Amino acid sequence: MCKIFVRVLPHGEGLPLPAYMTAEAAGLDLYAALSDPVVLLPGERLPVPTGLALAIPAGYEAQVRPRSGLALKHGITVLNSPGTIDADYRGEIVVILANLGNEPFVLCRGDRIAQLVPARVVRAEFVPAKDLPETGRGSQGFGHTGL
Repeated sequence: MCKIFVRVLPHGEGLPLPAYMTAEAAGLDLYAALSDPVVLLPGERLPVPTGLALAIPAGYEAQVRPRSGLALKHGITVLNSPGTIDADYRGEIVVILANLGNEPFVLCRGDRIAQLVPARVVRAEFVPAKDLPETGRGSQGFGHTGL
């Protein structure tokens, strides 16, 4: 189990800590730490504070992902998704929401706005090479397998 220490900032007091909503859930809900309701118009993006700072252990990251219900029902998504929170970051977790829908969307204090998914990090070493090992796919890119 990955232990993540949480510091609740003053504007996050009274909000739930991130929690799994079901026994098999991969993501923990994050909540909007807004003082007043905010309207997110179609096409707009907005940094939404969570009122939380985390101490993620070395060898882990936390990914910020959209909530499927907000995406399907309202067109609300997380930009730069998944957002990565590095183990050495100690500032407030802020979620960049975007309204891809056709209607204004009202965000209120305590609304569940995103999911947080802790994940192990693999460190990679890049090695210069003149040639790469062959594969069946080779260099075929986007859409190479058809529709």
